Amino acid sequence: MASAREQLIEDLKALLQEDVTAVKDQVEHIKTQFYREYHEEIESAKQAVQDAADTVAETAQNAADAAQPVVDALEEQFKQLLSEYKAKRAEVAAQQAKEQAENLAKKKALLDVMKTLAEAETADVMDNLKRMRELQAEWKTIGPVPAEKVQELRKAYQQYQEQFYDLVKINIELRDLDFKKNLEMKTLLCEAAERLMQNENIVEASRALQQLHEEWSEIGPVARELREDLWNRFKAASTAVNKKHQDYFDQLHAKEKENLEAKQSIIEKLKEITTAEPMHWEKATEQVQALQEEWRKIGFAPKKYNQSIYAEYRAICDEFFHAKTAYFKSLRGELNDNLAKKRSLIEQVQAIVAEMSDGVKEWAKDADTIRSLQTEWKTIGPVARKYSDEIWQEFTSACDTFFNAKREAAKESRAENRKARVEKAYKSGDNLYRLRDNLRQEIKVAENNILFFSGKTKTANKLVDDMQKKIDGLKKQLAEVEEKIKSENAEN
Repeated sequence: MASAREQLIEDLKALLQEDVTAVKDQVEHIKTQFYREYHEEIESAKQAVQDAADTVAETAQNAADAAQPVVDALEEQFKQLLSEYKAKRAEVAAQQAKEQAENLAKKKALLDVMKTLAEAETADVMDNLKRMRELQAEWKTIGPVPAEKVQELRKAYQQYQEQFYDLVKINIELRDLDFKKNLEMKTLLCEAAERLMQNENIVEASRALQQLHEEWSEIGPVARELREDLWNRFKAASTAVNKKHQDYFDQLHAKEKENLEAKQSIIEKLKEITTAEPMHWEKATEQVQALQEEWRKIGFAPKKYNQSIYAEYRAICDEFFHAKTAYFKSLRGELNDNLAKKRSLIEQVQAIVAEMSDGVKEWAKDADTIRSLQTEWKTIGPVARKYSDEIWQEFTSACDTFFNAKREAAKESRAENRKARVEKAYKSGDNLYRLRDNLRQEIKVAENNILFFSGKTKTANKLVDDMQKKIDGLKKQLAEVEEKIKSENAEN
């Protein structure tokens, strides 16, 4: 399926096969739509870069590089078509200029003849009337002339027509017949102009009115007593249409001014966001994107400001996102260093676990080492999000494996030791005090160890539960020993 810009290119190609003088508005519309689509595609590409920078920091630079402006094939093709369109218009304009010059010469020649007829003191009435009508008919067949000569020619044409009918003594019936026909035609033009007052398409109505004025100027005079009233009627309708046309553009310009002020306000907000210290990139990005969305909903500013204010807006946004890309690129090295450090800690824990499985069982020493590694882990900064969960699971799994094995290995010996210490405690008071101190120390160590279990895995949760049961048991034993010490002290 063709993209929006590809379809616009096809539409432009089709217009180039038509009369280029009649498709200017359509071409301008296509041009506006094409570059709107083009800028939106650039915005989307840049947005993709920012999304990539937020979610996958280590690939942000690659994404940013991929989104750098390159030669756009569709834009090049579109520019080529516009050049072809301009060339055709230039060719047509040159041809029109040539034809208009020829038409000007023809109309001047006709005016010379009409002037001769209008100024003739004596004349064959019927022959001159017939000749004047021939000249009028021929005048209508001649195409357009240079715009700067239109008013001059119309004035002379009207003057010679009226002068001819005033000065030449023609048959009253024939003149009245012409007057009547001209009255009917000009009355129809008045009605057409009055209908244009109801046309909601102001631009279309204005163009239609210009055509009516051209037709009016080419119609001969009406009876002298009707001329002023008829012209005033036509002029009143014309004035109403022209006023609506002027009001429309006044409103349009007022709206464009409002758009300019709204865009200037957005630029000021962007400046505040992008110059804030310190920069909170995630929040700032959301704010900038919200302002970009607001910008896209605003219409055009006045033509003389539209390009410059867009350039200022685009420069601020580009500078912000380039700075963001550079910032996250600088973080990538730090994230990689942290990843290497954490992987080193994982390898050290895994090495201890491997030695344990080989029969090396220095439980206390290895437990202290692993607790030290757990403390060190907390001092290391973050890693890339894509590795964060993975390496945490590796680290906690290795630690859990060690402490689970240690717990199982020590479970029976602890029970036996506790039993032996109680029995021995009953035999010697000094031993009771030592046992009390030992129990207190063991409880302290156990309570410290429980803090290092994350609780993020089922194994870790089980170890926490078992450790808590151990602590509860030790506290119960401590209570019994302390009660025994009290009892013996009371007896003594």
